[in-house]
Amino acid sequence: MDVTASLDAPHPPEAVFAWVADLDRYPAWLDIVPKATADGDGSWLVYLRGRLGPLARSKRLRMTRVALDAPHAVRFERDERDGRHHSPWVLEASVEPVPDGSRLTMHLHYGGSLFGPVLERVLGDEIERSRGRLLEQLAG
Repeated sequence: MDVTASLDAPHPPEAVFAWVADLDRYPAWLDIVPKATADGDGSWLVYLRGRLGPLARSKRLRMTRVALDAPHAVRFERDERDGRHHSPWVLEASVEPVPDGSRLTMHLHYGGSLFGPVLERVLGDEIERSRGRLLEQLAG
């Protein structure tokens, strides 16, 4: 599954990038991430929670920042260290200047099948709701 979304914000790239380059900040604007805790080595324990009608799913991922080109691009990849095979998760964010501020583009790749269409629907709904919350955080 691949999901890409963008947002134009009336803020400079550095301000927008600060909100996507650090997973600690995601719970403030992305409801499906109720908690993200820095692990101290460029990694985070990220808790995901989604609900679609009576179905609810939750998941904990260990995500590591594998690329950082501030204030332009960041990439996080799933990095579990338990010796087992896990489906890949990759989150990429890029920020580019536009005449009225910045354009944020985020791309999520999930290589598993556990969540399937439930995840796609939850993400689609959450993307729509999160745009306003991120703009509020940027304005505050």
